[in-house]
Amino acid sequence: MFRILIVEDSFIYRKILRETLQIQFPKVKIIEAKDGEEALKEIEITPPDLIFMDIKLPTGNGLELTKRIKDRYPNIFIVILTSYDLPEYREAASQCNANFFLSKASTTKEGILSLVESILLKQKINLD
Repeated sequence: MFRILIVEDSFIYRKILRETLQIQFPKVKIIEAKDGEEALKEIEITPPDLIFMDIKLPTGNGLELTKRIKDRYPNIFIVILTSYDLPEYREAASQCNANFFLSKASTTKEGILSLVESILLKQKINLD
């Protein structure tokens, strides 16, 4: 089963993203973590296939966490999804081996769903 982990400190944003993904991809398992510690625990239990990672987290930095995860699990797709759409963050995300960088302010629901669909296609995952 394809697994998505949402690492986001905002309960409301996590809920909206989870519901959006669950409606479009009902056969996908979606897990949530409010901080880096919870995220690492979830990854240790069963590594997800895709992570939506916020940059600013209560316990840790999403970019540092991305680097740690990618060093250990290079095949996990990581999408940095943040309110901080700055060139230096984009560069740092690239250096941490994040696969994608999306701005919460300018990314649409359709854009996120399209990105997930493209990842599923790359992984040759059929959810029918």
